[in-house]
Amino acid sequence: MTHDFDKDFWERHWQQGRTRGPGSMSDNPPNPYLARETSGLTPGSALDAGCGGGAEAIWLASHGWHVTAADISSEALARAAERAAASGAPERLQWVEADLSVWGPDAQFDLVMTHYAHPAMPQLEFYDRIAGWVRRGGTLLIVGHLHTPGSTGHGHHPPAEASATSTAITARMDAREWEIVTAEEHLRTLAGPGGRAVPLHDVVVRVTRRR
Repeated sequence: MTHDFDKDFWERHWQQGRTRGPGSMSDNPPNPYLARETSGLTPGSALDAGCGGGAEAIWLASHGWHVTAADISSEALARAAERAAASGAPERLQWVEADLSVWGPDAQFDLVMTHYAHPAMPQLEFYDRIAGWVRRGGTLLIVGHLHTPGSTGHGHHPPAEASATSTAITARMDAREWEIVTAEEHLRTLAGPGGRAVPLHDVVVRVTRRR
């Protein structure tokens, strides 16, 4: 099964996820890897590539970062802005509607992060692309779906073209350019609809761009 991760796909995705309650996209907490991987960083400028409902961008802004949060879905951004308004840190957030396969920022950032974002381009090439937005001495944080054999694209089992392994990601990082800090794969559970436990196979990669 293949997917066209274009604007129409993501608008439908977020419109179908309007329901609130345990496991809903509107109310999901920030990804648990975010605090762990950024707690030792000095707040500065950040880009959330594929921000979705904004949980991670809002968390960063509430911890002193100035965040540009970009997503292709106007539905997702509207919900993110609504959530941010109650967060106490909206002045440190800028929302950008953009197709990340063609859009690029005007400046580089101290931190570029992405959590489960799937643009209309090959996944590993997307990671290559956003790596170019990290300034010297800055950090790239990738949290993605771990590629596991037999993934079909149903539920929380993404198709192969939307997933990767930590080895596949770090193999593209030139050691002269990047220092690998974290390269891990995890299985965790998330409370889904009806309170049922949903397994998530995650890949977490954090690298620092050498000065």
